Amino acid sequence: MRPTVLALALVACCATGCSTGIDGTPRPTPPAAAPSQVPGQLLDLTNWNLTLPSGSPGKPDTVQQPALATYSSPFFQVDAVRRGVVFTTDAGGVTTKGSSYPRSELRETKGDALAEWSNRSGTHTMDVRQSVTTLPPVKPEVVTAQIHDEEDDVIEIRLEDNRLIAQYGGGSGDKNEFVLDPAYVLGTPYDLRIVAAAGKVDVFYNGAHSGTAPLAGDDWYFKTGSYLQSNVSTGDAADAVGQVVLYALQVSHTG
Repeated sequence: MRPTVLALALVACCATGCSTGIDGTPRPTPPAAAPSQVPGQLLDLTNWNLTLPSGSPGKPDTVQQPALATYSSPFFQVDAVRRGVVFTTDAGGVTTKGSSYPRSELRETKGDALAEWSNRSGTHTMDVRQSVTTLPPVKPEVVTAQIHDEEDDVIEIRLEDNRLIAQYGGGSGDKNEFVLDPAYVLGTPYDLRIVAAAGKVDVFYNGAHSGTAPLAGDDWYFKTGSYLQSNVSTGDAADAVGQVVLYALQVSHTG
């Protein structure tokens, strides 16, 4: 390149933000990194709070709104590649008073109050798109979504090894289940819909109706995230984790 041409190229380069190599050849400047995101930028978390596997025994940390809108941590963060929110729970994590298992999990609210509703009237629906990416090796189980009441779970969506199921009736001691996917592959996104109405709960998996739980109750609310079903007493190491990625989340209440 002649000196005059090189000089003109360098002027143009400076104007467009590129750099030069050791031979003086103009080279484009790498694009600026995208600004870091927090989960509240991908999901509408207006009517949710978050329970974490950190804190003190029986009193896990909880993140409420408005802090949740800008909150991010190793337990709850954006995966820029998957374009989803990763919920991570370690087997050695803190548990709630009523559970022996840790969680990184959203709990439905209604503004500043805790959400409570009944499927004896109206229609209550949660739609999520999610995937399970990691399970602990000894007891590979995690709950990815559920309806809960004041005392116990009503119905849970659970991955047990590679069986993705809906399980209910646990509070009575007699568990019932129906299978959503008998051979789930880790990392595979799926669409899940839970509809609680007319004294029953219907579950849809990838658009198909998977089963009905004949359950009616009050003081119910939705939850979703990574509710690990393992701890150190089951044989998993304290740093063994369960990870669930949430790509989309929507809840509606009508009637």
